[in-house]
Amino acid sequence: MQQVNIHYAKTHLSRLLEAVERGEEVIIARSGKPVARLCPPRKWHNPRRPGGLKGKIRVEKDFDQTPEEVIDAYYESELFPSGEEK
Repeated sequence: MQQVNIHYAKTHLSRLLEAVERGEEVIIARSGKPVARLCPPRKWHNPRRPGGLKGKIRVEKDFDQTPEEVIDAYYESELFPSGEEK
C-alpha cells in the first residue's frame, strides 16, 4: 500500500489506477493525513433469480387471519403511542 499526496494523485491518476487494477491499495493524503483510499471494487454478487426459494418457503392458508386481540395488542404496544388510530 502506498500513500501519495493530493497533487501527485491528480497528476498521476492513471498510474495510480493501474496499481489499483493490479490489486494494490493507494492512500491519498492531505498534509500527511490520509483522506481517501483507492482500492479495487468489491466483487458483485450473482444477480437475483426469481423463484430461487420455490419449494423452500411455506405460507399457511390462514396467514392473513390474524385474531382481533393480537391486532389490538400490537397497536397498544409502544410501537404506537396512545391516541393513534389503526
